[in-house]
Amino acid sequence: MVRRRHGGQRLIKPASGGRVGFAAKPGPQSESPATFPMEKRQTVIFLIDTQGANCVGCYRPDLALGTPHIDQLAAQGVRFDAAYTCAPVCGPARSALLTGLYPHSTGVLGNDMAPHLDIPTLGQRLRDRGFATGYVGKWHLDGSDYFGDGRCPQGWDPAYWMDGRNYLDSLPSDEARALSREVLAPKDVAAHGITAEFTHAWRVAERAREFIHANRDRDFLLVVSIDEPHHPYIAPEPYASAFNDFLFPVPNADDPLVDKPGSQREWARHTAGHRAHLVRDGGVPSLRHPQHFGCNSFCDSQVGRVLQAIDAETPQALVIHTSDHGDMFGSHGLQGKGPCMYEEIVRIPFIVRCPGLTPAGAVSKAPISHIDVVPTLLDYFGLPLPELLQGKSLLAQMRDPSHRTNEQVFLEFNRFEIDHDGFGAFAPTRTVFDGRYKLAINLLDTDELYDLSTDPLELRNRINDPSVVPQRERLLDALLAWMNRTRDPLRGPHWARRHWGTRGGSTWGGPTRPRPFDEAYYPKTLLYDTGKVIDRFEYLKH
Repeated sequence: MVRRRHGGQRLIKPASGGRVGFAAKPGPQSESPATFPMEKRQTVIFLIDTQGANCVGCYRPDLALGTPHIDQLAAQGVRFDAAYTCAPVCGPARSALLTGLYPHSTGVLGNDMAPHLDIPTLGQRLRDRGFATGYVGKWHLDGSDYFGDGRCPQGWDPAYWMDGRNYLDSLPSDEARALSREVLAPKDVAAHGITAEFTHAWRVAERAREFIHANRDRDFLLVVSIDEPHHPYIAPEPYASAFNDFLFPVPNADDPLVDKPGSQREWARHTAGHRAHLVRDGGVPSLRHPQHFGCNSFCDSQVGRVLQAIDAETPQALVIHTSDHGDMFGSHGLQGKGPCMYEEIVRIPFIVRCPGLTPAGAVSKAPISHIDVVPTLLDYFGLPLPELLQGKSLLAQMRDPSHRTNEQVFLEFNRFEIDHDGFGAFAPTRTVFDGRYKLAINLLDTDELYDLSTDPLELRNRINDPSVVPQRERLLDALLAWMNRTRDPLRGPHWARRHWGTRGGSTWGGPTRPRPFDEAYYPKTLLYDTGKVIDRFEYLKH
């Protein structure tokens, strides 16, 4: 490691050839890493696109969802029943998961936007400390388009990189490229001879297996980012036809949305044609979507292939299975994802297996968030936790599933995508959930409050219900404090000036909130008034 002097700060040039940064002092540490042995520090994260918790068998044992490998992982580790994305949109969700900062801090307010250049990813943090770091599959954080720009970003090994553009470029012809973007019925899968090897998911799994084999004797982080079961749902047989008769119950499909945000009613009208996919036989409305659920099961098979390699070569590795968000599937009359915070799209699978740390077959019910992943892994590896990070380590909750790390979790929405004018357009939303009550402030629309203990389908908006005013005010206090603490660029008194509220406040005056420290990557923040290093993260100003 080469050190150079610069402006009184100690610069580090990582041995891996990563970026030059400012030397970090030890940050807050957990005692956890010392309590169990780690011959190698190895972690694999499965990041599946569009897989809500309701699409994984261990979360819905009443449904034959065809996810035996993920279910087995849960049987061997801890299943978190109240795990939440930071934003129900691909890019913003991934930016938070991989940086430990909320989308409003990363700058990824919608899809096809890249994080700020001065924010290191988890890959950069670990690579700079000598870890092998591999990322295989969908990235969606380079600011280009859905497929990506085909270039490996800093912090990851380019030998294993394969985003959507790389996959398209690997196909042998324009015909094959076009075929990869079609929604295929089982007869078309047979007619075109679609095999597992044709899919992006299979190729991602194959490259992940190669990474595990090549780095089995090293400290490493591997992210296996499988685009399937995202549209166009390509899967070979037997998966393509396995769910032809499968019906997915949608008990809240007929929500009239009369007391909900106007944007949701617009959304429901826009996608009304999808109601034809709902089966109504006098009972609970159900969705028939064989392509999605077939592809979801195929995705599980590819997770299984990678797990096979892990179990054979790195059995002590910490394994995490999660997703960026879910799909509405007709719930509340809505399709896909967009500006809402219903359980169907914000509650995601989160399963952790780590021999010697996680008890087998355990369930944790306290709420957690993707924002906690980066601090958890740094803590697990015994590395400093920069003040800049906005989540908490989950190690205690992983070890003891009855432990509660977070009093609340927070979510946000800003816009769906910078390239598109629709999908809710600009719909700034900030949400807080405490495990029972969920408050969503829709800045330009109607606010929402749900009690999931009595209304798990979120059909009754209680924002104006006088009986829950104490809960509403308590959550609003927590939400405003979170926006201030995380330096949300959209923060201000307008979030509290609701028709149901009595709060005032001015946009003039108020505290100064300097940037928290991350000394390995930039120097300590200086206070404007004095030019000296700050000694706290909030200064009163008038």
